[in-house]
Amino acid sequence: MIPLSTRMRPEHIDEFVGQRHFMYKESLLYNAIKNKTFDSAIFFGPSGTGKTTLARLIAREMDADFYELNASSTGIKELKDIIEKAKLKFFGLQKETTYVYVDEFHRWNKLQQDSLLKALEEGVIRFIGSTTENPYFAVNNAILSRVGSIYEFKRLDKDEIHRILIHALSDEERGLGRKKHDWDEDAIRMLAELSGGDARIALDTLGFVSENLRKDGRIDKAIIGEAMQRQTTFFDRGEDKYNILSALQKSVRGSDPDAAIHYLARLLEGGADIQMIGRRLMVMASEDIGMAYPSAISIVTGCVQAALMIGLPEARINLAQAVILLASCPKSNSAIVAIEMATSDLQKKNIDDVPDHLKDSHYSGAKKRGLGIGYKYPHDYGGYVKQQYLPDNLYKAGAKYYIPKENGKEGAFKRFLESLYQNK
Repeated sequence: MIPLSTRMRPEHIDEFVGQRHFMYKESLLYNAIKNKTFDSAIFFGPSGTGKTTLARLIAREMDADFYELNASSTGIKELKDIIEKAKLKFFGLQKETTYVYVDEFHRWNKLQQDSLLKALEEGVIRFIGSTTENPYFAVNNAILSRVGSIYEFKRLDKDEIHRILIHALSDEERGLGRKKHDWDEDAIRMLAELSGGDARIALDTLGFVSENLRKDGRIDKAIIGEAMQRQTTFFDRGEDKYNILSALQKSVRGSDPDAAIHYLARLLEGGADIQMIGRRLMVMASEDIGMAYPSAISIVTGCVQAALMIGLPEARINLAQAVILLASCPKSNSAIVAIEMATSDLQKKNIDDVPDHLKDSHYSGAKKRGLGIGYKYPHDYGGYVKQQYLPDNLYKAGAKYYIPKENGKEGAFKRFLESLYQNK
């Protein structure tokens, strides 16, 4: 049985779904394919995002010979045979170019990668390499300089996956349309979300369900949960994951790492994606920890970036580290309080202009307008000198937005600021 993901591969460039940041009607890449001016490229990104599909569509549009290799099972000998055949076509009467697509290109060593160089320079072949690794680290610079175009494929969003699934359920030629399945919309939406942006996983799971569903069966959330071997509890109501995110943040704020890890596990088991969790963790690092441990935002951002690069299931370790760190840190909300107070004043008060001595004075005519005059450069005074920075009416009112706390590192910042104001 041919997998559903293989049967449902787009047959025309206009059927391609996803990667809207570079692949849309009238985009440069779209036009290069349609105008048959596409040269060579490297595609990189997670599995199931369309790299192989787009490479095959390009070859079809180019009306050229197309060879597809996998670097994990193909070596230099096979590549040299292809290049020799390509030379005969390119330098012979046909004057035709050959496209060579190498999947998992990062698996080739430097010598294997360099075997492409001469053929690329001569124009004998057009090359498309796909990789799940960052090509700036995994691909030789000599190849990168000759290929030029590098396209980053991103995980498909759940709406794109949903569109692909509905098409597969409806298509009577290549898809499941002839089976006349009944399905619940929220079950298909759930599958789209649980697939983690990987169209191959989504389609092949749907194919597995279709092949093994009883004759009078309906595709519902329970069936999808069984097929994915995931709990469906948290998909009963759309707000559930947001309730769990809220519980996670409040557990971190309450310095309870055990509860925080519990809610992280529930989010991951319930199908929440890394980006959703990561965004909340980075907000928490500034909102709830903030100045009490300023390095938290850098560490948490690093953990989230690592999680995105690694992917699940290992990414849960990076996320767990971030959650434990945040829950175990001293806490301060002074950053969010400060910005909210300042924003409130802007919205409710008529604020005076920037003081003249703080305005830009680096252009001709500024001094004639009285700008920058009287400004004291703090470094000339040992790092601090007392002068007005707030607009006049806020200064006269003694406006205070940042109210430092004694927790963690912030206590040192508080004492430093107090020493400045007392001694000057």
